[in-house]
Amino acid sequence: MDATGQGNAGRGNAVWGDVVARRARVRGALLGGAIGDALGNPVEFLSLSGIRRTYGEQGVREPVADADGVVGRITDDTQMTLFTVEGLIRAHARARSKGVGGSETTLVRNAYLRWLDTQNHPSPPTRGVQDTVRTGWLRQHPWLYARRAPGNACLTGLAVGHVPGPGAPLDVPGPVNPHSKGCGTVMRSAPFGLLGAEAPTGFELAARCAQITHGHPTGAYAAGALAAIVTHLLEGDSPAGAVLRAMDLLARHRGHEETTAALRAAVDLAAHGRPTAERVESLGAGWVAEEALAIAVYCALVLPGADDVAEALLLSVNHSGDSDSTGSVCGNLLGAHHGDVTLPASWLASTQGRTVITELADDLCMELEQPVVWPDDRYPRC
Repeated sequence: MDATGQGNAGRGNAVWGDVVARRARVRGALLGGAIGDALGNPVEFLSLSGIRRTYGEQGVREPVADADGVVGRITDDTQMTLFTVEGLIRAHARARSKGVGGSETTLVRNAYLRWLDTQNHPSPPTRGVQDTVRTGWLRQHPWLYARRAPGNACLTGLAVGHVPGPGAPLDVPGPVNPHSKGCGTVMRSAPFGLLGAEAPTGFELAARCAQITHGHPTGAYAAGALAAIVTHLLEGDSPAGAVLRAMDLLARHRGHEETTAALRAAVDLAAHGRPTAERVESLGAGWVAEEALAIAVYCALVLPGADDVAEALLLSVNHSGDSDSTGSVCGNLLGAHHGDVTLPASWLASTQGRTVITELADDLCMELEQPVVWPDDRYPRC
């Protein structure tokens, strides 16, 4: 027994307890994002008054059917998030096998090209000769092959073929869609905070990968800030603490002011008064990156308890704006903080692809925790 009175068995139990808690939070981040995405999907293009006319004065109170009469369908937000995870798993496995990193941005872009196939084809297209992109397990799932209002910058940006280098400046417009700061950067970036790396590392990687499709610095900084917040939540920080630490990190970067101001507005708003849809709308509509992040952060801060998860998710989608993206990011934050066990069970049961999402979350955890020899058809070596 050591000086703390804890023997080897106690230390081992503590370590495994940390592993279990971390896996629950990784699952929570991905599943929570999918629930929020599916919750906001049917009302994405409705005004707040339109939502209230359709669903009552309190707006949506549970998952509702989309225009096709289906409940629980995810959108491009969850699709791209899942392909982000897949790209990061393959990048980590490559670095582990070759003993050298640095391919993360390239392999994440390749994963986004697999996502692009889901938007341009009705089913998995046939691989070409020596094809290093159309490979792997995730792309084989038919339910991913659906167009649900994907962002134009994501579609056009991938056609350019730009892979941001590690030294590319973040404070000047990038070469791809240089004026675009759409929320397509932030809604896919929670996985960069799930890597167990230091917050600055996740921030930088998320920001670089945002530049694959969006060139405006705010799009990159919002993505990086989300990754940093998720990193701190996985470490056990409070939501308020995680946001403030991410703002400190933002302050080190030139041109951060727009993103920082949006987060500051969310923090200040959460400290005053009860949550309402009108307060959510005072932060913007969520179509651009910093507004989507601010709305999600506000909802997670103003309703921070484990018993508040459902109400926070509802708050994040009942507004005139990009409801699926704000719901998705809010779900990422809530799940990363509370874990998957606090997610509304009946909502999770109706969420499209939940078994695949859970499996992908577990694969990420296994890849990061211990050496794994993946089958070649699951995460092929690149």
